[in-house]
Amino acid sequence: REMSLLLRRPPGREAYPGDVFYLHSRLLERAAKLSDELGGGSMTALPIIETQAGDVSAYIPTNVISITDGQIYLQPELFYSGVRPAVDPGISVSRVGGSAQIKAMKKVAGTLKLAYSQYRELAAFSQFGSDLDEDTKKRLAQGERIVEILKQGEHQPIKVENQVMIIYAVINNHLEDIPIDNIARFESELYAFV
Repeated sequence: REMSLLLRRPPGREAYPGDVFYLHSRLLERAAKLSDELGGGSMTALPIIETQAGDVSAYIPTNVISITDGQIYLQPELFYSGVRPAVDPGISVSRVGGSAQIKAMKKVAGTLKLAYSQYRELAAFSQFGSDLDEDTKKRLAQGERIVEILKQGEHQPIKVENQVMIIYAVINNHLEDIPIDNIARFESELYAFV
């Protein structure tokens, strides 16, 4: 509110300046569209927004989300539980997504996202009950393996072909006999073998 008044602008929603949407879009558009005289091309802006208590529905996050082509939502709980990168696929969105993926990745990614979201839901419910049917146990076991294959070491890029291969293996239950603790070793040995 004080900033708005100092700028001699009427405060808007949540006391931000009324033209904050315009300010954000102008800032992001300035990321760079280079003139042909300077070689042409463009540069991608990656705005980073810190949420308060994980609230993505607050004014600034929703404002920036509406301007950008998607968002990657990082969750501290995932980070502290050892999942890195700590991306929450339930909230993370890409408007480009599938059109930028190779055909093989498109084919496996849809199934992976569905299986992972079902796992997250079942994992939340399974905490309250110990009497689980076989199908639920299998889905939970598959979900644990999905979490393991999505972990990635720092400065350790993974080739797209290898990503497709390991995702295919996990969504088709080819890893169900491998203990969770051995998934990372299996992955590295598989990549070395291929």
